[in-house]
Amino acid sequence: MGQVEVIANLVDKMAFQMDLDGHKLITDASYEVGGNDLGPRPKKLLLAGLIGCTGIDVVSILKKMKVEPEKFQLEVKAGSSEEHPKVYTNIHLTYRFKGKDLPMDKLERAVQLSQEKYCAVSAMLKKAVPVTYEIVVE
Repeated sequence: MGQVEVIANLVDKMAFQMDLDGHKLITDASYEVGGNDLGPRPKKLLLAGLIGCTGIDVVSILKKMKVEPEKFQLEVKAGSSEEHPKVYTNIHLTYRFKGKDLPMDKLERAVQLSQEKYCAVSAMLKKAVPVTYEIVVE
């Protein structure tokens, strides 16, 4: 079983810089809490990781099915608790497809495979919070 390691270095008041797969990433806090807003907040990056993971899965699966939408957009909305730690209490994904002759059964199958088999980020999050989704064809 493989192991992943990420090292973060403090580079400003509350900003941390990491190297992820050869790409530099900085996370920071907002001005209101003492940061300098040099990068995104870590909690939102969790949601970005989710849509990136499932999006890559769905595109890969659809290519194998020979389905190529003109446009594919992912949206994620998450509710948050009021008390600390302010964790996500629910996460909802919207998969938006645009194009001609998009077979709904194949879109549904690609999303289902991502959500139930391939997307590790979704699998991890589902252990802590309900993750729901819908498919919209425009």
